Amino acid sequence: MEERPRNLKAMLSEAKDTSELMVDLGYAALFFSDAGMAEEVLELEERLSRLVHEMREVCVLAARSPREAEQMSGVLQIVSVIERIGNAAVDISRIVTHRLGIPAALVADLASAEEVSHWVRVREDSAMAHRALEDLELPIEVGMRVVAIRRGKEWVIDPDGDEVLVPNDVLILRGAPGGIQELRSLAGAPEWRAPEVEEEPAITDLDRAVDVLVEMKNVSEVAVGLAYSALLFDDQGLAAEVVHLEDRLDEMKERLEVWVLRAAAETLDPSSLRGLLHLGQAAEEIGDAAQQMVWLVEQGEETHPILAMALGESDEVIVRVPVGAGSAADGRTLAELDLEMETGHYLLAVRRAGRYLYRPRGHVRLERGDELIGCGPDEGHERLAELCGYRVIEDDDTGEVELVPAGGAARDG
Repeated sequence: MEERPRNLKAMLSEAKDTSELMVDLGYAALFFSDAGMAEEVLELEERLSRLVHEMREVCVLAARSPREAEQMSGVLQIVSVIERIGNAAVDISRIVTHRLGIPAALVADLASAEEVSHWVRVREDSAMAHRALEDLELPIEVGMRVVAIRRGKEWVIDPDGDEVLVPNDVLILRGAPGGIQELRSLAGAPEWRAPEVEEEPAITDLDRAVDVLVEMKNVSEVAVGLAYSALLFDDQGLAAEVVHLEDRLDEMKERLEVWVLRAAAETLDPSSLRGLLHLGQAAEEIGDAAQQMVWLVEQGEETHPILAMALGESDEVIVRVPVGAGSAADGRTLAELDLEMETGHYLLAVRRAGRYLYRPRGHVRLERGDELIGCGPDEGHERLAELCGYRVIEDDDTGEVELVPAGGAARDG
């Protein structure tokens, strides 16, 4: 395993990436019923625990004045949130390792979630072998991004673009489900078919429970993305949306419990439904962690600059891009743009006339002045800006990024 970074910014960035990788692996283990992958989550938990311990030590040592102590208390709160998300991922993985039971209908429905986790092994004679990630441009080509590489017994988390893939590398990816087949073709892997279950003519209580769980997965992941966005942009509107989503998760969990109890009454062996309750609890826990994160923004607390710097260097960057007049995005629907496949960025929200539309659907038509809040790989930021009529300019000295109008597109304030 690589030596862990020693400065707080790098440790925060790695801890965030590790916790998100744990969630991705947990769901992937569930999807593929892979106990080995679930065990990897437990190994990553040990890595995350060490990082959390070291970060707390650094925060305590760095607070040399009352003002620094106040700022560091906010950093400690984010450290606790990251740890909480990692713990929820462990709970997801235990559904597999403890064989708690998951209905086939849930596995099938997870394939159609808004974002999916997938893994694939690189074959010797494939188009991926012996090539750098930046040359492959997977976020743009297939709409999926590599969040980690398993190479033998070692993990490469948040791989750089110059990371060269070698045969037998196992890639852990996340993104739009529509890119899976092309991805597997590039890796030389056999064709993959999503699990299917026979459709019942009538909707059962179990069907309702499964639908609620998939929605809880989607909502909890969006809540975390919006929470990091609210923290990065110090945006109380986004923070309010996170609180609203957490309230929805509470309501959905209550509905889930009702549907599972009703389904248990019709099942010969209700123990096979335990995994549904555990998964619902994990999704709610992730939502609670997101709400805990935005408390700093809601209270108007001053956050330490290290948080924004760490979020900017993590595996997934959070960006805010306005839609310029006459740009490729102006007047087109999200379905027509297909941003995930085009840029690798998942759209968390659209800000329009001071209000937020979170988890916007394909029918939403973008307008001049809209602000897109997206989450994805840094290499997709430039393409997203281009579609919105802007160019990304990065200051070589400070690393700060600025958007400037491209061509005839005017800046929207």
